[in-house]
Amino acid sequence: MIHTARFLVSNSSVDQCPKSSLPEYAFIGRSNVGKSSIINALTNNKKLAKTSRTPGKTKLINHFLINGAWCLVDLPGYGYAKISKHERKELKTLIQRYFSKRKQLVNTFVLIDSRHKPQDIDVNFINTLGAKQYPFSIVFTKVDKLSNTQRQNNISVYKSHLLDQGWENVPPLFESSAKTGEGKKEILNYIETINSNL
Repeated sequence: MIHTARFLVSNSSVDQCPKSSLPEYAFIGRSNVGKSSIINALTNNKKLAKTSRTPGKTKLINHFLINGAWCLVDLPGYGYAKISKHERKELKTLIQRYFSKRKQLVNTFVLIDSRHKPQDIDVNFINTLGAKQYPFSIVFTKVDKLSNTQRQNNISVYKSHLLDQGWENVPPLFESSAKTGEGKKEILNYIETINSNL
């Protein structure tokens, strides 16, 4: 359960991120996956992470202090965004440096739009995290926009696709909706379990 959530700092450099040793949980996904909406739903604060009708607005690493005990980290999206090739390259480098440098990072939630078939950009990102052995989970967003049958079919296709990619075990999966609040309890319980084992 999240009792308090407050913005700490935004940075364009990993070296300037908080020096605290508090565990960090990062959220990342394609630019239009609904990341800010999920963060706001998890924290019960509609204004915590800035939502926008223009995909790709998050261009900084945003830290939020949760319950005074851990940090939620809003990372720039990858993929489509109305930015230059140079800016896209800079964001990619920023994200890579965050993963390689932040020892405080204990889990990354990779957000996937549940309405679509596996996209190369998502699968490649997931495979990169796996290859580097960074702990992560997958959160399927916008499940409220699908029927139960469509939802289960799409997620089954995703699981099969990852197994075909060479995964022995599929990472932890969550089904979520910022609109209905589905998945919120499960995600927060997962974070709480990790924290209790640190």
